[in-house]
Amino acid sequence: MNINFQALGCRLNEAELETWASQLLERGHQVTTDSSEADIVVFNSCAVTSEADRKSRQQIGRLHRSNPGAKLVVTGCHASLNREAVKNYLGVDLVVDNQNKETLVGETLDHFGGSQEKLEPGNENALFLRGRHRAFIKVQDGCRYRCSYCIVTIARGAERSRSVNKIIDEIQGLHRQGIQEIAITGVHVGGYGSDTGSSLYELLSQILERTEIPRIRLASVEPWDLADNFFGLFRDSRLMPHMHLPIQSGSDSVLKRMARRCKTAEFSQIVDKARGAVPLFNITTDLIVGFPGETENEWRQTMDYVESIGFGHMHIFSYSRREGTKAARLPGQVDKKIRQDRSRQMHELAARLKMIELEKHVGTRCSVLWEQQVNRETNLWTGYTQHYHKIVSSDANIRGARITHVSVDHLSQDGISLINQAGQSAILTSF
Repeated sequence: MNINFQALGCRLNEAELETWASQLLERGHQVTTDSSEADIVVFNSCAVTSEADRKSRQQIGRLHRSNPGAKLVVTGCHASLNREAVKNYLGVDLVVDNQNKETLVGETLDHFGGSQEKLEPGNENALFLRGRHRAFIKVQDGCRYRCSYCIVTIARGAERSRSVNKIIDEIQGLHRQGIQEIAITGVHVGGYGSDTGSSLYELLSQILERTEIPRIRLASVEPWDLADNFFGLFRDSRLMPHMHLPIQSGSDSVLKRMARRCKTAEFSQIVDKARGAVPLFNITTDLIVGFPGETENEWRQTMDYVESIGFGHMHIFSYSRREGTKAARLPGQVDKKIRQDRSRQMHELAARLKMIELEKHVGTRCSVLWEQQVNRETNLWTGYTQHYHKIVSSDANIRGARITHVSVDHLSQDGISLINQAGQSAILTSF
């Protein structure tokens, strides 16, 4: 059977799709990137915000309309929080909640009569078939904390860590198939091992010791539960000098209402440790604008704090009430126009900080995993440096899914990408 995979939301959702795609290839089924050609479509939904809930509903409808004859399997947080409703959506044939994701492939094939017999390993890689070059490795699921705005911990449940050996086996298998970079992901990655007596530090140590994968990244990690010597791991250059550490607010009083476990002073210490361990260590973050009760003074504190840290990139979310969370019941819900204005201010600051961050790399050399050819005529490629900055080049030696070292010669005119000139002085705009 031809099977198409779709995801909305976090990298963890993508990691799960990659696992399912690999399992289906092992059983002789085909992965297609075109949902209109699929016999089965699997949609991994999101519910992190009310908007994500709405988009999940819309995507389910679109997938059914684009291929009414396909069997539609829906899983993920939207499906878990709204199971009975999703079962009755037009076109939905099977709902698998988050607690049963590990058996999704078997349940799907049982339900629709597909072969479950494992075949001899082939040369096809599920990632490459889906047009991706970086593998997301799910190391744990669930979270034991309850930030007041978060519905995901309810949808995902308690913390559950995968065994080190299973993670190592997965990474080694991907490397044999040609994958050069992995990204460690989960709901609460920093809490890895809380249920098994291990830790994120121990996991990364084992990956560095027992695998030869060239590039190892960390996806989003909450800025707590990191060992004091954590950043000493980055002495190994295979561990990429970039971490996405969600701060959510630069005001301690707002962080208290959010029930966050890391205040601004502690966050600053973590950033100092990272940048002390590796020059130009790139710190990116998430930030919520207009959280209930956010005063003008708290907003100014956040703007000042963000500028003082100098984030390399920011995901900025305008707060929207999410039923089922404590924050939805908090007094002082901020007016929509104020939230929109604060979001605009923060986006402007984020763009300026990104340009400052990128300018630090001009005149240096970097290693790049090349991912996408955006213009065949000029051989124009895009990829990401070890610091997770996008770079553009037309070097004739570039090949997809390969790592090369290049010079950083310019910024793009829009200030969002690095440019390797490769003898082409006209290449000054990002794509």
